[in-house]
Amino acid sequence: MTGPVVPQTSDFHAGGKRRVGRPTTLETGGESLAAILSLIRTGVATTQLDLERASGLGRAVVTDRLATLERLQIIAKGEFGPAAGGRAPRYFRFRAEAADLMAAHVNRDSIAVGLADLNGQLIAEHHEAADLAQGPEAILDRLTTLFYWMLEERGGKSRAWGVSLALPEIAVIYANEGDAFNIAARDGLHAWRRFDFAAVLALRFCAPCWVRSNTQMMTLGETKAGAGRGANDILCVSIDRSLSAGVVSGGRLQAGAQGCAGLIGHAPTGEGGDLTCHCGARGCLDVVASGDAVARDASAAAREGRSRYLAELLERLGEVGANDVSHGAQLGDRFCAELLAHAGRLIGESLAPLVNLTNPAIVVLAGPLAHSGEILLAAVREAIYRRSHPLATRDLRIVRSELGGSAELIGAASLASEEIFAAANAREWISHGSPRHQPLLETFAAEAKALRRKGPPANAAVSMPPPPVGR
Repeated sequence: MTGPVVPQTSDFHAGGKRRVGRPTTLETGGESLAAILSLIRTGVATTQLDLERASGLGRAVVTDRLATLERLQIIAKGEFGPAAGGRAPRYFRFRAEAADLMAAHVNRDSIAVGLADLNGQLIAEHHEAADLAQGPEAILDRLTTLFYWMLEERGGKSRAWGVSLALPEIAVIYANEGDAFNIAARDGLHAWRRFDFAAVLALRFCAPCWVRSNTQMMTLGETKAGAGRGANDILCVSIDRSLSAGVVSGGRLQAGAQGCAGLIGHAPTGEGGDLTCHCGARGCLDVVASGDAVARDASAAAREGRSRYLAELLERLGEVGANDVSHGAQLGDRFCAELLAHAGRLIGESLAPLVNLTNPAIVVLAGPLAHSGEILLAAVREAIYRRSHPLATRDLRIVRSELGGSAELIGAASLASEEIFAAANAREWISHGSPRHQPLLETFAAEAKALRRKGPPANAAVSMPPPPVGR
């Protein structure tokens, strides 16, 4: 991505008006402003003397940059520290409350939105039922309505500095590769093909936007505030209707070249017989060990009378699902227990090569089946320890997730905060006061609006110019 085109600082103010005289700090000091802000925000240096030492900048420059950041209301003076033979030092603090970050999570049957401060700490969240079959436009309109509602409670749309969105893996694949897994006919989700959520949300809120898969955002959430906090190398596995994984290595999420790293549901297992996965292969992990697979096998067992518990449920309710298998196992139904143990073994055997490859400190198991009891968890553990190299499992912990339905929102907010204040991005916007006013974003908005005035196709996102920041 090329950098934004910024007017020459000797001729213009940061706002674009022609000026006369010496350039101001806002026009020339983007890099040093970003450096000082980063030191304060991360807590590396919070007094003027410490900032001078850590940044290598002179006293006059640091004084000027601090005054500029205060004027932009991104930092504020804090308390005085203890004196050490002279004047007491003044602490500076990052104003995380200066603006808001918006986070959203779209699942197969629900959506959630959250509002966070600039450190990525959730302030409020809202969850409600939804149906992906409604199509991306309807889901996006509902997210927009919820975001406006939350922002109005906080002071209006102008407080939004960034949007971060967690989408189902299939939607991320659509956006990046079209119908790479031949899913368009399945579940009526063909409307999601190449729908550019990032571009539409960036235009609606005039703020940068990031999109990742649900599992990747969940992984970030568990890393920041859940079962993986404090670790730099994590493997997070979602055991739901399908299976997927997120990998954090060296403290960074590994998204992959097309943003769809972690599709472990398509790992071959050698089981499943003639069962064909929607990707076209046979014996994929999704076909034999996912929540949908467990529900399918449970229904067959109920019809054939192999489980009295499930047969009675089927007769009474008309259907059985993966949650019923979990309940049956806890009540002592032998078939249900064996079915969960079988799924856990296959999942663990598929994860073992990833444990050898990535050498995580923690494997976090998330999703309904992961919290179904000890049977599946024990089976996953046994298979990983049996199939992985002893060095890779010597200090390995295999645990359940801790954040539940909030993990994706926490991860999305964390991603937005990290990206906005990353050195390369901060240098581009800080001279303009906020990410909302960086030239590249304003150019993007102008081009997108011009396309709309000309009458683009119904799916406007397909024709939009790319937004200014990461997907």
